[in-house]
Formats: sequence, C-alpha cells, structure tokens
Amino acid sequence: MKDTIVKVEHLSHKYSRDWAIRDINFEIKDNGILGLLGSNGAGKSTTMNILCGVLNQTEGNVYINGINLKEDPVGAKKLIGFLPQTPPLHLDLTVDEYLMHCAELRLIEKDKVRDAMESAKEQCGISHFSNRLIRNLSGGYKQRVGIAQAIIHKPRLVVLDEPTNGLDPNQILEVRNLIKRVAEDKAVIFSSHILSEAQATCHEIIMIENGIMVFSDTMEAFDNYIEPNSLVMSMENAPAPAVLEAVPEVEEVYYITPKKARIKFSGSPAIAQELVKKSVTEGWELKEIQLEKSSLDEVFAQLSKKATRN
Repeated sequence: MKDTIVKVEHLSHKYSRDWAIRDINFEIKDNGILGLLGSNGAGKSTTMNILCGVLNQTEGNVYINGINLKEDPVGAKKLIGFLPQTPPLHLDLTVDEYLMHCAELRLIEKDKVRDAMESAKEQCGISHFSNRLIRNLSGGYKQRVGIAQAIIHKPRLVVLDEPTNGLDPNQILEVRNLIKRVAEDKAVIFSSHILSEAQATCHEIIMIENGIMVFSDTMEAFDNYIEPNSLVMSMENAPAPAVLEAVPEVEEVYYITPKKARIKFSGSPAIAQELVKKSVTEGWELKEIQLEKSSLDEVFAQLSKKATRN
C-alpha cells in the first residue's frame, strides 16, 4: 500500500435514508490525471468531499499514501490539496496575502513560507499578480490562484472539482494545460460532467452514476466501450444504396457525398472485410473504409443505463 498514492475501499455514504454512493473502489498508483465522471447528482461531490476529509463516510476506508484518512485525518490531509467547485478565495486580499494565509493554514514552517509561495505562483503563472487584489483578476486567473492554494504545501494528491466550470474557451485551455503540468509530479483527481474535458485532460476514467461506479479504466477503453455499428466507405465507382443494403447485416446506407457512404450495420465489425471483398468483385474501386467510433455522449448514455439497471 505504501507505493499507492490513493486507495479507496468499499466507500459508501448515506444521507438520512438514501445512499449517495455505494461500494466505490479504486486506486491511484502513480502521477497523472484520473477523471471522475458523472452527471449532476451522481455522487461525484460526495466522493471528493470524503477523499478530502470534508465529510466522514458511512462505510469503507480511504488511504492517502498508506495513511487511513479516518484514523489519522491530520496526517492524511497534509498530503491532500483541494480546489472545490467554488474556489475558497478572499477577494479583498492580494494574491500574496491570500497565499500566505493558506500557507499558515497548511502549517508550513515560517522560514519556508516565502519559497512555497513563490514556487506555487511560478507553477501557476501568477507571479506578476503578486500584489493584485484577487477581486480584480479575471475568472481564469482566479482559478489559477485557487490551484496555487491547493498545491502550496506540495501534496501527493490534488483534488479538483469542476475546475474549468464557468471559464471561457481560452481560459479553459490555459487551466487545462496548468492541470497537466501539476500532474507531472502529483496524482490529480479531476471531476467533471463535461465529457470533452475529460477526454482532453485525463489518462484514466472512473464514472459514477446513481451513486455506483459503472466504469473504471483508461480513456482509450472508455472511447471503445461500445462496439462500432457504422462505417464509412469511399469508392470511385459507388453503387446505388440498394446494392449496399442488399449485403447481409447492412441495415441502412446514407451517401455523405456521391462517392462516400455511411453504412450502419448489425453484428460484427468484420462486415468491413465482406464489403472489401464485395468491392473487388463488383468493381466499386474502394479508396477507403473506416469504422466509426461511438461518440462520448453515446458511451455516457450506455453507462448511465447500466447504472439504472443496477
């Protein structure tokens, strides 16, 4: 367990009579970004609040670098940095005043506070705003200050709850790149309900729906969760749609251009091989054939249905 940064075992929590999350299990063994996905109300925030020691779980255990969070909360929290969905900023303080306050809360030794502040500011690209009032910063730079307070004490784990929420496209890109830099020497848990954000940022994915974990694997496995059921064929001598629809297992044919057809099929993707053979014998002069992956939204929908069935 000492080599594991985070270990979550049979984590469950009940509000009044209802379970918010039930039997959540996962590990983070290395640096990098883990995406915690789920629709609003799925149980993401409950999970993250327990991970950060804000909420005591009803059942199960959380270990941070081998320390049981429930048994030794102070020791575990020293290794955790947290940015909630609404950054805990004091708007009437300057960036330096705020980060000094955060360093004191984190019990950083006085002779090391200045170095810790400068390191966090440099990593987050806010050194030039040291004496600026936080209320006068843009949304993107306020978020950077929020991330700076989460990493000022050099934690092993950084938990970010919807860190790009409410930002414009340029700010999202900047914060996304910052998170990737932070993850070079830390484990980062990144919560989002926006699938494209997870795809652009995360290495591995956990998805929670209706309080249960319905997926835990790599981003690539998430992309490929649903077997393809359509392909695109480009042909120099394209046949009529009815000719393609006569091929066994072909359900629907739609021509995108006069020479490019989208073909929906039932059964195995091996139908692509049959279409290649058919193209040779029929003289369609095939230029390209490509299976189409399911969209992230379709994967999300399928996993959500799985949670409902359970």
